[in-house]
Amino acid sequence: MPSMPPGTVTSGRPQSFRLTGSVELICFALCLAQCVYLVASLFQGSWIIDASGQRIATDFVNVWASGRQVLAGDPAGAYDPAIHKDAEVAAIGHPFAGEYPWIYPPTFLFVATLLAALPFVSAHVAWIVLTFPVYVSAVRAIIGQRAGIVLACAFPGVLSNAVVGQNGFATAGLIGGALVLLERSPMLAGCCIGLLTFKPHLGILFPVVLAAGGHWRAMASAATVTALLALASCVAFGVESWHAFLQSLPAASQAALTQGRADWAKLQSIFAVARLAGGSVALAWTLQLVFASTVAILLYAMWRSKISSDLKAAGLATGALLVTPYLFVYDLLVLALPMAFLIRIGGSVGFMRGEMLAIGFASFLVLIFPLVTAPVGLAATLLVALVIALRVHRALAAPVGSPEYSGLPVLQHELRGS
Repeated sequence: MPSMPPGTVTSGRPQSFRLTGSVELICFALCLAQCVYLVASLFQGSWIIDASGQRIATDFVNVWASGRQVLAGDPAGAYDPAIHKDAEVAAIGHPFAGEYPWIYPPTFLFVATLLAALPFVSAHVAWIVLTFPVYVSAVRAIIGQRAGIVLACAFPGVLSNAVVGQNGFATAGLIGGALVLLERSPMLAGCCIGLLTFKPHLGILFPVVLAAGGHWRAMASAATVTALLALASCVAFGVESWHAFLQSLPAASQAALTQGRADWAKLQSIFAVARLAGGSVALAWTLQLVFASTVAILLYAMWRSKISSDLKAAGLATGALLVTPYLFVYDLLVLALPMAFLIRIGGSVGFMRGEMLAIGFASFLVLIFPLVTAPVGLAATLLVALVIALRVHRALAAPVGSPEYSGLPVLQHELRGS
């Protein structure tokens, strides 16, 4: 891992750094292990198709089945649990226990329909292959060095997302893209935020911090893209699809957050921990709302301050995971973003004692989730949040205008423009 004395002066981008031999070995081992696991699972019949050649029901089935419903002329039917379950059974070709409800807004039906035009297995692979580079590119852009590619590929959340065919790669890529582009291309950053509205619960904090930072062009761009996507979905899938979506939300919320059909141990939020500990729904909501409000207030103050944009971005990416009660392990690919920003900051001004160890341990917590099935992802997110808090404290304690306080890439950009 990189090692530089605190306060080292850098250029407009992070200085070139190299991972230590031990870190490189660990990253290589994680990359290899994840690839071997996927290939072995495919040949053993535990991923995508089973040993008898039948399709395996995972999260991806709700995407492909919803797309097939659109192609069959019934997009609103994707929001009817009974009709959608029948579509999923038809997609898999055999009955299966449980269900994978479609709870995304109609704008995401564009993606589902495109994937449904392919055979199931091809669509599953294509979804992973096409979105994975988006995630890797975001992490690489944040770190600013080729080492970012290695670190992105080694992050344990990659396997959790690929196995079930979820949208974590796309989510992390869009959030990362928005944060990377915000300073130099706010309109494009806004486009990324607008596209992220297919997962609105992960974008709650964006209006708060964009307003705090005065990023009005990004806000306008995000609002425009969101409105255009909504209008296009109304034209393509009918206003009935939005009506069905809005009607389905209370039932979906009750199933996931009141009845706990998804298993409390799989949810990675304060809400889930409260319910897992035996707390009532009212108590869980109270704790979640108080915690989320606290995070939002702290981020608002953070984005109003003059500390580096890298540190602000790390805080926002982490906060996005903490404020929602509905969070699964595949969403934790977003956690790779604040880790990348912390590495970028450390490469510029030096790493705090134990900082890289904390990042490594947070990654380890994500890695062991399949073995313990507990809210270890929440613990990992809180650990990263703690590192960011220490960074903020250190920055605010440093002299105004110093590398620790302002962050040289941003400071030099502002000086050139003044």
